[in-house]
Amino acid sequence: MSKPSLPQGTRDFNAATVQKRQYIFQTIKTVFELYGFQALETPAMENLETLMGKYGEEGDKLIFKILNNGLDLPQKKEQTLEGIEKMFAGKSSPALTERALRYDLTIPFARYVAMNHGSLNFPFKRYQIQPVWRADRPQKGRYREFYQCDADVVGSESLLNEVDLMSVYLTAFAQLNLPVEVKMNNRKILLGLAQFCGGEAKLIDLTIAIDKLDKIGWEKVQEELKNKGFSADQQQTIQQYLTIKGSNAEKIAALKNLLAGNESVANGIEELNYVLQYHEASGMSKQLVADFTLARGLNYYTGLIFEVKALDTEMGSIGGGGRYNDLTSLFGVPNIPGVGISFGVDRIYDVMEEKKLFPTSIEQSTEILFFNLGELEAQTAYQQMTLLRNKKIACEIYPEKSKFDKQFKYAEKKGIPNVIIIGTEELAKKECTIKNIITGIQKTIPFTELMNYSF
Repeated sequence: MSKPSLPQGTRDFNAATVQKRQYIFQTIKTVFELYGFQALETPAMENLETLMGKYGEEGDKLIFKILNNGLDLPQKKEQTLEGIEKMFAGKSSPALTERALRYDLTIPFARYVAMNHGSLNFPFKRYQIQPVWRADRPQKGRYREFYQCDADVVGSESLLNEVDLMSVYLTAFAQLNLPVEVKMNNRKILLGLAQFCGGEAKLIDLTIAIDKLDKIGWEKVQEELKNKGFSADQQQTIQQYLTIKGSNAEKIAALKNLLAGNESVANGIEELNYVLQYHEASGMSKQLVADFTLARGLNYYTGLIFEVKALDTEMGSIGGGGRYNDLTSLFGVPNIPGVGISFGVDRIYDVMEEKKLFPTSIEQSTEILFFNLGELEAQTAYQQMTLLRNKKIACEIYPEKSKFDKQFKYAEKKGIPNVIIIGTEELAKKECTIKNIITGIQKTIPFTELMNYSF
């Protein structure tokens, strides 16, 4: 029998890890609710047609498809075999797969809005904290199963939503004590660049190539642009665009000069300035960075786009999002604008662990261990433990009668700071001995004082 193992790109989480992850979830959830967002959950799997074609050619390749069930039925088995033959011939087949695991939370949310738009109160603000799956190559900070925390506003075109979402980001990361910068760009600026380089039809090829700049460098990006039909002059314009440097104001001035006269670029800059100027007053603008290399290769973005980078770490982005003013039209419901952001919890966890940013208090769950020193003693200990639990004090009793040393070691390994000992003498006097195993301080008190004892 082979050794048990996990699917590549997935992980088990022990108690300490779960507590730290819950600390991140709870912090972000509290900020979402502070800003008026309400919770939503959608199924782990969606109909394949809901997901396919929404993430671009590269994204579609990473969707985990689910094999149809019922293969014990002869007719279903025959259909599935036909589907496999079509798959190897490069064709899709509903006989083989009709469903898939969700790739992100945004498209399922758009599907939800399209299905329920008649009963929703717009603008509709929702947050969602659930796992997603991608058939990606596992590496540091990149998993095949991971959590996303999303907040979206639909039914409003106001840029105040973007202003507020930038504040959500910076508030949440401040509460996590994690220094970050939020990079900002606008798809309208990228559209204007595409128009400079041959027309709107080149936008997708352009953004896909630019989105790889951090991973593969300019030379490889240039090679990809050449293969997509961009001329040498167009490649030079793109290189000038990608090498714009300086403060936010200096970058915007350089962009205006490089792509002067383009209406789409002018509109993109105006929207970018709107958010930056709002946060001049809030004091958050120093963490907002205009970055024209930011592309976010997903096809559905139409306006401002964002990406969060943790400072002083090699980790990639730990959050991202943007404006998508036509997403629900993919499901037959046009004219519902939206904008959203996402937190990459798994990467946030890795960065916080690396930087030792988790409070030590969150790793402690049980506060008290009652020793088990015999049947009568255990019964009395259990009664006292129940009273403490009713006061919301986390405690447990060692399940077997064992030597002191074994029970002390259990408490130490589990990080339980206090033990309560009720032996034969304590039972006769209706007392208990409390020992803090961190400080070594020990005290014996009557049962009647235990409920008011300060642990």
